[in-house]
Amino acid sequence: MEDYKLWLGKKVRVIIDRPLGSRHSDFPKSVYRVNYGFLPGTLSAADNEEVDAYVLGPEIPLKEFSGVVIAVVVRQDSEIKLVVADGRSFTAKHIEEAIDFQERYHRHRLLLTR
Repeated sequence: MEDYKLWLGKKVRVIIDRPLGSRHSDFPKSVYRVNYGFLPGTLSAADNEEVDAYVLGPEIPLKEFSGVVIAVVVRQDSEIKLVVADGRSFTAKHIEEAIDFQERYHRHRLLLTR
């Protein structure tokens, strides 16, 4: 398992490959309700791909984003997804609601910076 606690509070750059409002390539009925992407130059031990991130705050589709990791989604299969924000604070409930469009299909827990 990755040491996901190291990500909390870290400033990161996210390349958005699934912008707000886009459809999932494998599940076209699933629409991204937040910008979603990956951290370039990282490698997830769970799937050997870059670490993925949800971006909270901006209400427009983006291509790139820099912010701070405010939470980590730890899936039961050990894959992690970072939650990156623009300086605003979000409650656990708000984060869960924002990422539910995708995380509802996975057993997970949410680790917050607080």
